[in-house]
Amino acid sequence: MTPHVIVSYDDTPNDQDALALARRFADAGARISLAYVRHAHEADSQREVLEESAARALLDRGAETLGAADAQRHVILDASTAEGLRALAEREQADVIVFGSAYRTPDGSVAPQKTAERLLEDGPAAIAIAPAGLRTTDWRIGRTGVLADADDSAAADTARTLAGALGAVVAEPGTGAVDLLIVGSRAEAVPGRVLLSATAAYAIETASCPVLAVRRSVPVTFGALVSH
Repeated sequence: MTPHVIVSYDDTPNDQDALALARRFADAGARISLAYVRHAHEADSQREVLEESAARALLDRGAETLGAADAQRHVILDASTAEGLRALAEREQADVIVFGSAYRTPDGSVAPQKTAERLLEDGPAAIAIAPAGLRTTDWRIGRTGVLADADDSAAADTARTLAGALGAVVAEPGTGAVDLLIVGSRAEAVPGRVLLSATAAYAIETASCPVLAVRRSVPVTFGALVSH
């Protein structure tokens, strides 16, 4: 089955980094959609139409930047960005939600946004985070790394199918830098949910490449290489 990847997008530079990460997942056969969470309904009907139109235009710009004019767009109304994305992921049966790093993160560093942090705790989909500045690079996935418990193969299986789709390799631990770090969820996680160990959380916070945290016992199964 084709993985469904949702990009949390608000047209900021850091969320354009998220698009750069999602583009590589698209290269590996994933279907990409974009989502924007509005936090309040406008009481004035004309104002509501304008706000909804602005949100749609924002996602249209994201799809244009992604180079995917047919990408599905979701404008969600929820007081909480995390809960809005959680509900969308569950409804759409999404495999991955992609985020940029937090505002003011130095280029080349990963810092989960508050919304991403919330979804890294019992989230219903894998969470990918792009380092700041990724949009300005010609980043490709040549080597993937895996950090996971030995009793759960979800991260390793994800790395294997992604590498197979892109002609990349899965690096052995300790054999040098990787282009994408895939981390597994800890043993206490409910199967099908994301929950990080302290080691995995630290690895994400100190990473200089994009990271993908997968659900317990549920790999992201990428397909054949496609052209864009």
